[in-house]
Amino acid sequence: MKKLRGALFILFGLFVLAVLAPALDANIAEFDDVWKKRANEAWKAAQEAYHPDPEQVNSHLNHHVHMALAGTNGTRRGLGNGFVMSGPCKATNPIDRCWRCKKDWARNRKRLASCVLGFGRKTVGGKFGGYYVVTDPSDDDMVKPKPGTLRHAVIQEGPLWIIFGRSMVMLLGASETQTGDKVMQITVAFNHFGRGLTQRLPRCRFGFFHVVNNDYTMWTMYAIGGSSNPTIISQGNRFVAPPTLSSKEVTKREYAFPNEWQSWAWRSQGDLFLNGAIFIPSGDQSKNYKVPFSKREVISAKSGVYAGRLSRYSGALVCTSAKPC
Repeated sequence: MKKLRGALFILFGLFVLAVLAPALDANIAEFDDVWKKRANEAWKAAQEAYHPDPEQVNSHLNHHVHMALAGTNGTRRGLGNGFVMSGPCKATNPIDRCWRCKKDWARNRKRLASCVLGFGRKTVGGKFGGYYVVTDPSDDDMVKPKPGTLRHAVIQEGPLWIIFGRSMVMLLGASETQTGDKVMQITVAFNHFGRGLTQRLPRCRFGFFHVVNNDYTMWTMYAIGGSSNPTIISQGNRFVAPPTLSSKEVTKREYAFPNEWQSWAWRSQGDLFLNGAIFIPSGDQSKNYKVPFSKREVISAKSGVYAGRLSRYSGALVCTSAKPC
């Protein structure tokens, strides 16, 4: 149910705090000074990464997508509604092109931290630490997490560059009680969520989520879900609904009655809906978030017709070292 196929660019500032918080609350006797210090550091980092005008961040990412598709980076030229690429690099979105198109990509994977767009742009993550490969999607023991799990990775001392060995866990937000997650801001971009996936693509609590230029193909239950009044801006995604009539809806609100979730800010802009897919918006659709620049400077997302192109080479890398990927 929690598998993820495709390249994953979940760019975030509060993730470690969200993962750690349930374990810390559940074991207050072991919540010593070391953990208090780490929790405080995570909270401080989240506040520093928080952007008061999220639409500006969305616009910045969309601007780079326009540049990549138009060819202004010097590696591609526009050709009507299509494009052609020069050179051996296969990457089709601006984040991938920034690091995979370098010959030394295999020796310098951490360059990705300098290529970040969206809400993770101020983070360095584990850029200055070692590698940790998550091989186990389970999360059964919050006191003594099993080696190979994500929870075990995030409780290690010092920074780590965490890599997922296979398809995984997209639940963003610890629990309904963790109201500190209201400062969470996350970008989900350029992924291909393929057949056989059930739900949580993503599932959001609190916070602000920009879901942009992803390709969704036949989920089982729903694609994007949430609870606790998250703001979800869906832009330029392609949604291909499954044949099951009861699963056509892209969205799912949980733990709330309609008279409550009708005020939640969920909107769809430029999305492409196929095979009967339905996105149910909520909140004031005419409301614009405060932005410190003119409407002319606000860049809209590329249409959902480009989603398949932007996520075309997502997934496990099939590349040769010393050559652009």
